[in-house]
Amino acid sequence: MKPEVFDGLKVLDFGWAIAAPWTVKYLADHGATVVHVESSSRVDIIRAGPPFKDGKPGVDSSVYWANYHCNKYGLSLNLNHPRSLGLVKKLISWADVVVENFTPGVMQRWGLSYEEVKKIKLDIIMLSSSQFGQIGPLATMPGTGIQLTSYAGFNQLTGWEDRDPSVLYGGYTDCPAARFGVIAIIAALLYQRRTGKGMYIDLSQYESGLHLLSPVLMDYQVNGRIAVRKGNHHLSAAPHGAYPCRGDDNWCVIAVFSEAQWKGLCIAMGDPEWSREIRFSTFLRRKNNEDELDRLISELTITLAAKEVMYKLQEAGVPAGVVQKSEDLYNDPQLKHRGYFWEVDHPVIGRHLLESQAFQLSKSPRKLRMPSPCMGKHNEYVCCEILKLSDEEFVELLSEGVFE
Repeated sequence: MKPEVFDGLKVLDFGWAIAAPWTVKYLADHGATVVHVESSSRVDIIRAGPPFKDGKPGVDSSVYWANYHCNKYGLSLNLNHPRSLGLVKKLISWADVVVENFTPGVMQRWGLSYEEVKKIKLDIIMLSSSQFGQIGPLATMPGTGIQLTSYAGFNQLTGWEDRDPSVLYGGYTDCPAARFGVIAIIAALLYQRRTGKGMYIDLSQYESGLHLLSPVLMDYQVNGRIAVRKGNHHLSAAPHGAYPCRGDDNWCVIAVFSEAQWKGLCIAMGDPEWSREIRFSTFLRRKNNEDELDRLISELTITLAAKEVMYKLQEAGVPAGVVQKSEDLYNDPQLKHRGYFWEVDHPVIGRHLLESQAFQLSKSPRKLRMPSPCMGKHNEYVCCEILKLSDEEFVELLSEGVFE
């Protein structure tokens, strides 16, 4: 059996929602031992998020939450209980890495700032992931990635010119923040290995998201040009859009960036008479008549299946791809071949699929070891097996209401 790259790494995870739990999932899926701390009195908003098993809401029936917490031990604590802090300090002493993504100030109020944490373990690595970072005039503004995508400018660019912005699905800024988070932790671990010293990582999800807007930011910095919504159109391509295909709500995306691709498109479409008209003879003319071009292409694609359109165009050297639905992704042969989805049995949800990771390490493959924990599933295991408390100590904490 091949070793896992993070085997032996111990992580204390206070993450909630998406950004921090997703960061830690990278570590858990590659061998780290992770203890995830949460509370039933203030349930993670993703535990309350659909889809639910059989459509019935419940703290243990959210497949959304389960997707980000497999391979983790679950500990439910009342962090406002006076004896909880002692238990958390024992976990900090055990851990190599601490991760949290509360609003700045929350960990400090619990006495768990980085300065306090490193008093317990000097070489600890701590990641704080928040909306705007730990410092600055907006640092303490609470919120989620759903609001942050608007503040970061994504909504301004998404949609059609003559309509209100199309709000992005979910907390889009959480996606790059999770990736930056795990990269920063790996860098801190390498630094720790060389120097024996720990590190504090202050991750701004706002700044993480801006990396995905680098072209429009640079265009403004250099040219003073403000990007606006253009629907599916592209400054350097025509045609460029999603075109309707046969059936109910089936689409194929087509993008033509060069004259060679335009010729390939014309051949694949059967060389229609209109494709030889002067108004479509150059890129600038196609761009000036883009709406009419989209209409004519749609009249052809609507008669064909989406995959038929895609394959014909790809064979002709034209960039094209089917707009896949959930069912299409579930049955996608490429994802199945690479083992992207993990099948797992959960005590409440039952047998279902989870996302693994988008990369594979040849010498340290990702592994599914256990499903996401039900609330408080591993309270006894964490206390008695990981922290080595006696059964009597655990029962005492239980009776005093430390766990919730």
